Amino acid sequence: MRIAVNTRFLLRDKMEGFGWYTYEVTKRLVEAHPEHQFIFFFDRPYDERFVFGPNVEAVVLNPPARHPLLFIYWFEVAVKRALKKYKADVFFSPDGYLSLRSTVPQVGVIHDLSFEHYPKDIPFLARYYLRFFFPRFAKKAKHLITVSNASKEDIVNTYGIDSNKISVAYNGCSSEFKPVDSSTKQQCKEKYANGRPYFVFVGAIHPRKNVQRLLDAFALFKSHAKAETQLVIVGSTMWKKASFGITVPESVEAEVHFTGHVALEELAKIMASADALTYVPYFEGFGIPLVEAMKCGTPIICGNRTSLPEVAGDAAILCDPFSVEEIAEAMERLTNDPILQQQLAHKGLERAALFSWDASAEHVWEVLKAAQY
Repeated sequence: MRIAVNTRFLLRDKMEGFGWYTYEVTKRLVEAHPEHQFIFFFDRPYDERFVFGPNVEAVVLNPPARHPLLFIYWFEVAVKRALKKYKADVFFSPDGYLSLRSTVPQVGVIHDLSFEHYPKDIPFLARYYLRFFFPRFAKKAKHLITVSNASKEDIVNTYGIDSNKISVAYNGCSSEFKPVDSSTKQQCKEKYANGRPYFVFVGAIHPRKNVQRLLDAFALFKSHAKAETQLVIVGSTMWKKASFGITVPESVEAEVHFTGHVALEELAKIMASADALTYVPYFEGFGIPLVEAMKCGTPIICGNRTSLPEVAGDAAILCDPFSVEEIAEAMERLTNDPILQQQLAHKGLERAALFSWDASAEHVWEVLKAAQY
C-alpha cells in the first residue's frame, strides 16, 4: 500500500498539538509497517529526523501553507497533483484538511469543532476557511478519526455525519512525562517560579484555552489564601499578531510567569514539578496536558465542559470554566488538602494507562487499511 500523509506540521523546534499528533502517530505507522510505502507531503524544507525509515519518501509541495488562501492552493492543486503523481492508495491527514478535488480515498483526523461554536475566537479569514471547508472535508472523507467521544458526538450533530463513519482513537503522550525527584522539582521552582510552589498551565494562548479567567481566578485565590503558590504559563500565542487582550491582574504580576514555548524534555520537568495542572479551556477536543499531568503524578484542576471530564475521569477536580470563583475555590481546596493531592496524583497515574500512542496508531492503521478499498 502507498500511503500519502500530510506532514506540514512536522516543524523542528516549533511543534504544537497537530505537530506532535502527526509525529507520534506517523512515526509508529512507518516503523510498524516497513512493507508499506509512505509519501510525506511537507510544505517547506524538512528536517531529516522526520523521515522515520527507508520506506518514507519526503516531498516538498509549494507554496508553504500557512494562510487560508494558500491552504486552498496547497490542498486543491499541489496535494491533488502529488496524490496522482505518487500513485497514492490513500491520503491520511492528521490535521483534518483534505483535497476536495482528488479522487483518492482520504482519512482525516478532526480533533474538534471549536471554530463552529466559538467562531469569534479566531481571525476572520481562518474562521471563514474552517467553517466553509470542514463540513465539506467531513463529507468528502472515506472515514474520519477523532480523539474523544465528545468530539465524535459533536461532529455527528453539527455536520450530520453518520456515526459509523467516525472512529474514536484517544491521544497518548510522550514517554518523557513521568514523576521526578525532589531535586528536579526544586530546580524547576527556582528557574520558573521564584523558588516557590506553582500551578502550571500548558497550551496555546488562545481564547478557548480560557487563560484570562485562569489569571483572574489565580488573583482571587491569592487574595483569599496565604499560600506562596505561583502560576507558570507554558505556551505561545497561537495566531501571529493576536494577543487576544490577555492581561495579568496587577495584584499577582510578580507571581505569574510566562515561559513561551519550551522543549519537550523541559516541559515534562515543569509538569512533574508543579503542585497542580490548572487547565480550564471552555472547549477542547481532547486535552493532552491532562494525560501529561497524569503520567507525572501531578494533580489536576480542569474544566467540566466538552471532552475534559471524559479524559480526566476521577483524577481531577472539575469546575465551571466560565466561573472565576469556582476555579479559585478549586485552587484553594487543593492547596489546603494534602490528602486530596495524594489521591488525585495516585488516580492520575492509574488512569494514564488508558492513553497510549501505540494504541492510537494501531487504530489509525486499521482505518487506513479499510479506507483504500
